[in-house]
Amino acid sequence: MKVSLFITCLSDAIYPRVGQAMARLLHHYGIELHFPEVQTCCGQPAFNSGYWDTARESARTIIDAFEDSDFVIAPSGSCVSMIHHHYETLFVDEPIYLKKAKDLIAKSYEFTQFLVKVLGITDLGAHFPHKVTYHPSCHGTRLLGVKDEPYQLLEKVEGLEFVPLPYAEDCCGFGGTFAVKLSDISGAMVTEKAEHVLETQAEVLVGLDMGCLMNIGGRLQHAGKPIRVMHLAELLYEGVSKQS
Repeated sequence: MKVSLFITCLSDAIYPRVGQAMARLLHHYGIELHFPEVQTCCGQPAFNSGYWDTARESARTIIDAFEDSDFVIAPSGSCVSMIHHHYETLFVDEPIYLKKAKDLIAKSYEFTQFLVKVLGITDLGAHFPHKVTYHPSCHGTRLLGVKDEPYQLLEKVEGLEFVPLPYAEDCCGFGGTFAVKLSDISGAMVTEKAEHVLETQAEVLVGLDMGCLMNIGGRLQHAGKPIRVMHLAELLYEGVSKQS
């Protein structure tokens, strides 16, 4: 089984530790992740901004990079949802790449989806004695359908005290280019989200998309609130490594 890592732009450039956590967790189950170095951006920023020709070139590179993989996993529901929901649109007039796009869609998963739905793993034997709340990102939840998997994984972490996040499914205001084009609205949204995080009195905020976590974490840091912000893969790996 050839499993490949689609690292995504934010994880590659700013949060490489997320990819490292994924790779080390899967190593425990005998899975060595392949990493095609030719991979690039999924094309979502260009697509959302109306530059479909540019997005198409990025998508073509991604499709070619993972053509020989059995599974492709990423630490981002947003980037995987771009593949699932828009790659067919980009190649509707190119039969060869449309077929390749459909093949990629069928084997692409967000990290927790792969753990729970493909490997059937919910208990990694992690221990994380902290108070934790969870932000479900919009794209992962609404577009990709990642809903129960993160909760199933968190539920099995020994010592973890889970606190529901008020209005959890409200957008954090990031939305990629949305935060740039409508910065005032974005700022108001993330301020509200940060206030809800503080209401939980959690020590740790966890999520599945580094865009959202970067946005919320930045607002919390700006407010001087010492809340740790982590991708779920990081939390699980830390919880497993401390048990070793």
